[in-house]
Amino acid sequence: MTMSEKTVPASSGSGGALREKRRSPWWEVWRRLRRNKAAVAGMTVVILLLFVAVFAPLIAPYDPNQTNIKIRLQPPSAEHLMGTDNFGRDMFSRVIYGSRISLYVGFIAVGIGAVFGGILGAVGGYYGGRLDNFIMRCMDVLLAIPQIILAIAIVGALGTSLLNLMIAVGISQLPRYARVVRASTLTVRGQEFVEAAKAIGASDTRIILENILPNCMAPIIVQSTLGVAQAILAAATLSFLGLGIQPPTAEWGSMLSSGRQFLRNAPYLTFFPGVAISIVVLALNIFGDGLRDSLDPKLRQ
Repeated sequence: MTMSEKTVPASSGSGGALREKRRSPWWEVWRRLRRNKAAVAGMTVVILLLFVAVFAPLIAPYDPNQTNIKIRLQPPSAEHLMGTDNFGRDMFSRVIYGSRISLYVGFIAVGIGAVFGGILGAVGGYYGGRLDNFIMRCMDVLLAIPQIILAIAIVGALGTSLLNLMIAVGISQLPRYARVVRASTLTVRGQEFVEAAKAIGASDTRIILENILPNCMAPIIVQSTLGVAQAILAAATLSFLGLGIQPPTAEWGSMLSSGRQFLRNAPYLTFFPGVAISIVVLALNIFGDGLRDSLDPKLRQ
């Protein structure tokens, strides 16, 4: 009786230890992230914004492009929560639909920068030598130009459209991902599993795609989270300057640009889009900082 009582905790304890060992590194990242209340709050806001963007047709009470001159420039009320603009369009509906464009541009632009920048950084870090030096000097040239100036130059060359806007913002973010992935590649390429892949005859392309890049995902994820906020801000800036999304499409930057001429009479036309941009950028930055801390191996407990 006594022996059985003693063996049960031992076996359960060993089972618990085995379960602890079976937990993946991403489970530990999630465990540390949950302890960061600010990061969880930022993640919650981002999830809510994604929900609003996806279900915008169900949430928005009016068509964002429906005009009605009779109710133009009405202040916020029960019927129009954020008032109406100079064409009588419901501002609440336009802000809701604007989240779609801003988040879409942010994620696609970051995807462009992360994919192409990651590949350039991995290739340069893996091969080294002159190729690495050439790629990094090209990235240094792009880094020497302020991101928004580079994006303005690209949009000016390609023309104003949604696709060109995403390409411009994506190219302006290339150097960040290239340098981050290159640094991780220099650390990974000398490890045993890479040498083992070479020994069995794996091609360089396969090694980079299956061995190098998967082990660089942690810094890429962190940089991408912070990069979405920067991309949204850059896209809004370009739209504000008239080089991004063109009216009547609902987009926060273009809404700011359209409402600035009514700052004295109808300040809410710029207030609500500005608050929306501030909230999403702040939430993404807070979530990105928390994710970076959770992925830092020095903070593991």
